[in-house]
Amino acid sequence: MTLGVNIDHIATLREARAIYEPDPLEAVFIAKNAGAGQITLHLREDKRHIHDSDVKRIVQSSPLPVNIESALDEKIIDYLCALKPQRITLVPEKREEVTTEGGLDIESHYDSIRDTLKAFESAGIASALFIDPKKESIFLARELGADAVELHTGRYANLCLMAYSNLSRTHRCIKDMNLPLQEQVKEIEKCLMELRECANLATSSIDTRSLKCFAGHGLNYQNVAQIASIPHITELNIGHSIIARAVFVGLERAIIQMREAMCLK
Repeated sequence: MTLGVNIDHIATLREARAIYEPDPLEAVFIAKNAGAGQITLHLREDKRHIHDSDVKRIVQSSPLPVNIESALDEKIIDYLCALKPQRITLVPEKREEVTTEGGLDIESHYDSIRDTLKAFESAGIASALFIDPKKESIFLARELGADAVELHTGRYANLCLMAYSNLSRTHRCIKDMNLPLQEQVKEIEKCLMELRECANLATSSIDTRSLKCFAGHGLNYQNVAQIASIPHITELNIGHSIIARAVFVGLERAIIQMREAMCLK
């Protein structure tokens, strides 16, 4: 199991003051020393946190593999292909969203995704598709020739927050998940079952081809263990909870604590 540390929100803090610190590049070396296996960052079209220059410096300098999340934006894709990070993960993107909401609608963007994956292959870059845990998406990802899928864990994570934290008593309450605890627990188990089934399907050899399977979104120190224990999921990408924890204990300790929560040695 690999922990990919998403460092977007270090750049978010920098952009809040429109200055040069904290520098996301510095986090790369701290993450390596803390035992992270990968650096993940999202180059959004609106450049709300990570900028082109951040990606370039990190790809050129990182001692860890770099996974760049990107929407189907032609200019960004061309820029990333020229930089040649180890992997590019295609994700959905909306200007008005706070963070990525849901997985890719592969069927609606089938041709664009197919052409983009071919460009990645030509550039020698591994590919992944960020998808909801649905069997149909697994089959389409395999058909398109992706190297991997990353399963969206947002619904599972939000249900855990509503069931086991104080979120329901705040202005951030997720109203459609504000259910009796027994129903929330059932929904959590349903999410876990879907994630297990999709991870198994993705990594099964069909027509001699299988996909690597990763997961991420909304995972934190309290809910990560059940996802980390799912067979066939080999990588988790986690950002906000680690950076939030780092405010209190420092980034290196926050990453070590996440590895401990994932039961990694």
